[in-house]
Amino acid sequence: MAVTSLWHVKGSIKDVIDYIENPEKTVPSEEMQDFFDVFSYVKNPSKTNEGEYVSAVNCLKETALQQMILTKKQYQKTGGYIAWHGYQSFKPDEVTPEQCHEIGLKLAREMWGSKYQIIVATHLDKGHLHNHFCFNSVSYLDGSKYNYSKSEQKRLREVSDRLCFEYGLSVIEHPKKAPSRPLYLDEKSGKPTRYNVYREDLKEAINGSRDLQHMMKYLTDKGYEVDFSGSHWKMKLPQYKHFTRLDTLDERLTPDFIRSCLGGASQYGNYKARISYSPHMPEQYKNAWKPHQKTTGILALYYYWCYQLGIFPKGTNYKPTSPLMKEELRKLDEITAQVRYMSKQGISTLSDLHADREQNQSEMNKLIDYRQHLRNKVRRATPAEKEKLREEKQGVTWQITELRKRLKYADGIEKRSAHIDECLDQIHDTIENQRSNRQKQPVKTDRRREESLR
Repeated sequence: MAVTSLWHVKGSIKDVIDYIENPEKTVPSEEMQDFFDVFSYVKNPSKTNEGEYVSAVNCLKETALQQMILTKKQYQKTGGYIAWHGYQSFKPDEVTPEQCHEIGLKLAREMWGSKYQIIVATHLDKGHLHNHFCFNSVSYLDGSKYNYSKSEQKRLREVSDRLCFEYGLSVIEHPKKAPSRPLYLDEKSGKPTRYNVYREDLKEAINGSRDLQHMMKYLTDKGYEVDFSGSHWKMKLPQYKHFTRLDTLDERLTPDFIRSCLGGASQYGNYKARISYSPHMPEQYKNAWKPHQKTTGILALYYYWCYQLGIFPKGTNYKPTSPLMKEELRKLDEITAQVRYMSKQGISTLSDLHADREQNQSEMNKLIDYRQHLRNKVRRATPAEKEKLREEKQGVTWQITELRKRLKYADGIEKRSAHIDECLDQIHDTIENQRSNRQKQPVKTDRRREESLR
């Protein structure tokens, strides 16, 4: 069984050339860091048995990077995607290192060997053997750029499966789309991702509902959109474009299985879905947000949001009940960093944020111009002067990197403030709908008994 994937590496070829000319003194730009990481990671001696399982196709493995650059310069295609990085992973204890590397080479030659320069490396440091591929985005043969279309994605999987069959290895019979790596890592660490929140609320709805109609109402009251038509039932939160099939959350969640499990914990009647805010809101935050009105006091809005999430002030025992708010806990580190930045810079309103961003952008533009001036001086300087100029340029680069981080914070804060407003509006509307529904429908169950069972 082999799993395959492929993704692009972006950057500027000029940064690569600068790095190769003087790798000890040149600081790679933020955009180029992935490119250098790919080459150092793929060819890592500790992962490849000191390079024994590293091979090259259409180039020499010792000078692959330089040869790829020459190809790009020859055809004057030095922008956009500069390389492609992929992997082929095998089931533990199913292949030997020699077989793994041999299959990886055959796959690379068949997929890209007719036109592109490739590095193939087999990594032995994990419980499962896997191949890494890094190849030039520009063809050495005719200068055409590689396009990873859906048909290419399908061909990569088919070629890999055929090679597995030839070597007597297992293949995945019914492949499913894998989640993104950040989402996979968050799921693995137990953070409240969208799918974990879906599973939790779905379990509550199944156990607390005696019939399918009430289960659908339970999820709707929680803020979900549901589609229980056809053989694959689906659900989603309103901020997402596409529905998620329940049997992708858990393959057991078929319509028949769900019907058979209804009412597992509702002996005395159906449970009712409830969404609540933290009941002890500090006075200074109570007016930080008004429904359906975009706020300009973004720092107060952030504090209000952090309080509703139960992460501010420290020690609160409040746990959010809305799926929207639960999922936001996944981004706790990012939210905390943004609050700290606003507090440190004295940013309270959108006007303050825009002024801070303009100042940082102006400073960064000046530094970029000065760095270019230093680069021009390096070309004409003596060897001794070059050393000093490169050290100064490196210091300027670090300042630019710090300003880029600040600009990233500013953009993130502005986008998140709008997102917070939208989330709070959706939660507010859901609570109001629940209240109006309760007023219309008489309560048929003993609430005290229901609460005691929770």
